[in-house]
Amino acid sequence: MTHASRNHADRTHADRAEATAGRASAPGASRASRPSVRRRALAAAAVAGASALVLTGCGLQPAASFVPGAAPGSIQRIDDLPDDAHLTVTSKNFTEQLVLGKIAVLAAKAAGFDVTDETNVPGSVAVRELMTSHSADFTYEYTGTAWLTFMAHEQGIPDKTEQWQAVRDEDAGNGLTWLEPAPMNNTYAFAVRDEAVSDLDDEKTLSDVTKLPVDQRTFCVESEFNSRADGFKPMLEKYGLELGGSGANGVPSSNVSILDTGTVYTATDRGKCNFGEVFTTDGRIKSLGLTVLEDDEGFFPAYNVAPVLDSDTLQEYPQLEGIYNAISPELTDAVLQELNRQVDVEGREPADVAFDWMVEEGFITKP
Repeated sequence: MTHASRNHADRTHADRAEATAGRASAPGASRASRPSVRRRALAAAAVAGASALVLTGCGLQPAASFVPGAAPGSIQRIDDLPDDAHLTVTSKNFTEQLVLGKIAVLAAKAAGFDVTDETNVPGSVAVRELMTSHSADFTYEYTGTAWLTFMAHEQGIPDKTEQWQAVRDEDAGNGLTWLEPAPMNNTYAFAVRDEAVSDLDDEKTLSDVTKLPVDQRTFCVESEFNSRADGFKPMLEKYGLELGGSGANGVPSSNVSILDTGTVYTATDRGKCNFGEVFTTDGRIKSLGLTVLEDDEGFFPAYNVAPVLDSDTLQEYPQLEGIYNAISPELTDAVLQELNRQVDVEGREPADVAFDWMVEEGFITKP
């Protein structure tokens, strides 16, 4: 199992498969009932131990909790921060989440916190439980995952700002605060290989696909996306195309290749189809030279990532809002594609990738 396959198996398929369990989100605990720092660290450590066992069982090595030392850059040590100020950071166990988790750890360390690094937790629900039980203080979460999986809404909200506002407002009752979302939106999309763009009338949007001759409307999709109630067929319908149709607005079934998870990217790159189903921050988009088409009709739900903090922790250390809000605007699709690529294609450690990026952006410096 590669980093890349874990990335998208977890971010979409497993997130939604765990929806039933995720609906049992506990309401926010009061300050008096919050676990102590020691209890929170022990609870998070227990999950980390389970993570290590799960990963060992499927032949993977757990990500090291070690991150390089971080000295202040634009992130400065918080004035009058108590010596025992503690922050527990958690994340899921796929590439993008590991990188984001290490970014969060490095930022907190530069600000002067004693950080418990509990990144690399298997599954969205386990991370969610750490946050709703107030056993962890911080995670990066996707707006669409929270809305569809944890909050059990039937449909996502394509408008990014409206989707973020909806999860922010609903999660306030769970004692969690969503800070400003990043521009990066790890959602479904369709991509075309760069060298074919000019042959396809310089396609830029999904609406442009409707202008092509029927024989050029060829697609590679995963079986799960092909059968989803909010997947391939309804997406085509949104753009005025009919799956299985033979007329001018048709996409004949023979034009659609149903492939296994992870093979869509290479099949698209090799020309098996003109348009391949992708995730917008996957590092293979850059490494294979694929161009993502704009979802100009807004069919796909928004999956922007945002910092999520325990509300009591944020009340105790309000400076954290400024620290993480300064990082978010720099987390674009292109940036995450590159950071993910360094891990998935070059084989670098997520902590090293996160450290180098934080230094390059000036958030931290080398000790």
